[in-house]
Amino acid sequence: MSRNAGGARRPSHLEHPVALGSARSWLGVLRRGGRIDLEFLPRCLFVCASTLATSALKLAEKLRYGRAIRRTEVHPSPIFIIGHWRSGTTFLHRLLCRDERFGYLTTFQAMAPGFFLIGGGRIKRFLERETRKRYPTRLIDNVPLHLDTPEEDEFALANMLPFSFLHGFSFPRRARYFFERYVLFEGISRRELERWVATYLELLRKVTFASGGKRLVLKNCANTARIRVLLRLFPEAKFIHIYRNPYRVFLSTLHLHRTVLPRSQLQRIDPREIEENVLLFYERLMKRYLEDRHLIPEGNLAEVRFEELERAPLDELRRIYKELGLSGFAAAEPAFRTYLRAVSGYRKNTYRLDPAAIEAVNRRWGFALERWGYERLEPDSIRF
Repeated sequence: MSRNAGGARRPSHLEHPVALGSARSWLGVLRRGGRIDLEFLPRCLFVCASTLATSALKLAEKLRYGRAIRRTEVHPSPIFIIGHWRSGTTFLHRLLCRDERFGYLTTFQAMAPGFFLIGGGRIKRFLERETRKRYPTRLIDNVPLHLDTPEEDEFALANMLPFSFLHGFSFPRRARYFFERYVLFEGISRRELERWVATYLELLRKVTFASGGKRLVLKNCANTARIRVLLRLFPEAKFIHIYRNPYRVFLSTLHLHRTVLPRSQLQRIDPREIEENVLLFYERLMKRYLEDRHLIPEGNLAEVRFEELERAPLDELRRIYKELGLSGFAAAEPAFRTYLRAVSGYRKNTYRLDPAAIEAVNRRWGFALERWGYERLEPDSIRF
C-alpha cells in the first residue's frame, strides 16, 4: 500500500476485489455500473489491465483442467452457511471447516477463481507475501487473514460474473440495482439466471476437485435470499442460519461499507445513501429469508444465535451436528478446540450507537428484534 504526502496509507489498486477476475465479466460490470467519477479512473484502468493480463492464465487452466472439472460431481448435500453480513458467518465458517472431512473455498481461490489451480505457486506466494505485509488481519474486523483460510464464495462469483451484489462496492450509486437483481433475483432475465447457475456450479465443481471430492461447506451471505434457487440445485442441501443482535449488525455493517468502499469504489456516494442501503438491504434480505425458510425440508436447517455460539461454541456446534444429522463431531472436536484456543485473544471492534441509529433500527428492523428475542433499546447512546 502506498502513502500520500501526509504519510497516510492509501489503498493500492491491487486491493480491488476483482483485480484478478474475468475481463469479460469486468466489461459487463462497467456496462451496468454507470458513470465513473474522474478521480477513480486510474483504478478502473488498472482493473481493466489486470484482468486482461491474467487472461492467458485462465485459458491455460481451462485447457489443462477443464475436462476433469466438468466430470467432477459436487456432493448432493453441501452445507450452506447463511445470514446477514457481520452476523458471525466468518467465525462459524472457519470453525466448521476445521472438520477435515469438509472442503471449502479458500481466500486465494476466491481472489483468482479462474487460475487458482495453476497459480498456486509463485503467484500465490507473491500475494501471500503482500497480504501478510499489508494486512495481517482483515481491515473490517481484525480477523487474521491468510490465503488458505475459508472464504465467502460471493467474492469468487464477483470475479467470474457481472451478476454479483459485490459490484455495488465498485458502483455504489448502483448498489440497489446489484442487490435487487443479483441477491433477490428481482428483474433478472432468464438468460442471466441460467448463466449465474451455470457459473456457480462450475465454481463448486472446481472447489470440489481442488479439495479431493470432499463435501463442501459454503459461506455466502447473499445466499440468505437465494434459498429457492439453491434448493432447485441441491434439494438435499443443509443450511445453517446465524443471526446476531441487529444493533450490533447495523454498526458493524456501516463500518464494513466505510472500509471497503475506499478500496473499490469508482463513484462517489452520499454517506446518507450508504446508511439507507444498509437499512434497506438487511430489511429485504431477512424478510426474504423468513418468507422462504419453510421451503427447507425438516432436518436440513439449523439456526444459531451468534451470542450463544460465542459463549459456548462447542455446545452449539454439537447441537448443529445433531440437528442436521451430521456425523463425526467427536472426531473433529480436538480440531475445534485447537482453533478456539488460537482465536481466544481476538478483540472485536467497539462502536457507539447514537439515538438516531437506535431509532432507525427500531423502525426498520423491529421485526428482527421481535423474531429473535433481542431487547429493544431506547434512543439514547450506548456502547457495545
